[in-house]
Amino acid sequence: MDFTFSEEQDELRQQARTFLERRFPSTDLGRLADSDQGWDPSSWQEIADLGWLGVSVEESLGGAGLSFLEEAILIEEFGRRLYCGPFLSTVGLARPAIPRERLAELASGRSRWSVCANSGSALVPDLTLVDQVVVVDRGEVFLAPAAGQALPSIDPTRRMGRLPGGGDRELLATGESADRLVRDLSRRRLSALALEAVGLAQQVLEWGVEHAVTREQFQRKIGSYQAVSHPLVDSYVEIELARSLAYWSAWCLAGDVDDLDLAAPAAYSAATEAAVRTCERVIQIHGGMGFTWESALHRYYKRALWIQHFGGAPDHHRAEVARRLMLSSQSGPGAAGPAPDGQPGG
Repeated sequence: MDFTFSEEQDELRQQARTFLERRFPSTDLGRLADSDQGWDPSSWQEIADLGWLGVSVEESLGGAGLSFLEEAILIEEFGRRLYCGPFLSTVGLARPAIPRERLAELASGRSRWSVCANSGSALVPDLTLVDQVVVVDRGEVFLAPAAGQALPSIDPTRRMGRLPGGGDRELLATGESADRLVRDLSRRRLSALALEAVGLAQQVLEWGVEHAVTREQFQRKIGSYQAVSHPLVDSYVEIELARSLAYWSAWCLAGDVDDLDLAAPAAYSAATEAAVRTCERVIQIHGGMGFTWESALHRYYKRALWIQHFGGAPDHHRAEVARRLMLSSQSGPGAAGPAPDGQPGG
């Protein structure tokens, strides 16, 4: 089987990278993140006009009729630019729960969505930026209007909020349908977070390499020193492994492959740790400049930490991967069974 990207997928990546680098330069990141709104609302319609909100929406509803693989490419590129806005919340997290009759307004940019962090949790990313929130409560899935209290977040580029209990809620699924939807949301969350982590880690690594080959000390490029070059190589290896796992997870999700229960936690644990470690290494390589408020590095570091907190501790997910592999080797494929939502594995 050929796992290389198609020509159309490569073009999508290049189009997204070109647009996002031009539209959201890193020099503007602080201004957007620290503004009252926290993002540029006009960008949402631009993204919709490019067709990126409706990538997996069927063509009859105004979408492109593609799969999560194409959405994965976009999630990685949006993570690379540290986009301030609810793209991950809407396309990466809430998409499986959006009712079919609402998909046309999603594709056209007329609605924005988010999800609660876990079952029974009232914490919502981008709460003040979205219209609707998917809520999992006592084994049922609801749709609630986005309202509540803004909360401080470790990452100012992705603000959190607390959804109030009760109120008007639309029941989306119950019983076995709810169980399947909760499982889909959980696995998609890990896959999407892994992809965003890979994107931001790649950008930070490129800044580190650029600094190493241009900065001089004692008439030598600092990249010639092993204390600088070796950490960058370590990050390169970690990111490439994480990218492979993230797209394995995306491929499983797009094709509804059984391996997703293994691929999603494996991708998440590898990608989030790679992102955090890469940010720490590159900040150190930049020296005093890396610690300044004007540098974008601290914002990428905070996003990496946010991802790691929002998706759960990587070592818990690695333990779930180990559990599944051990049970599979003892009893055959599929013996491990799904993990409950909010527990290791998603």
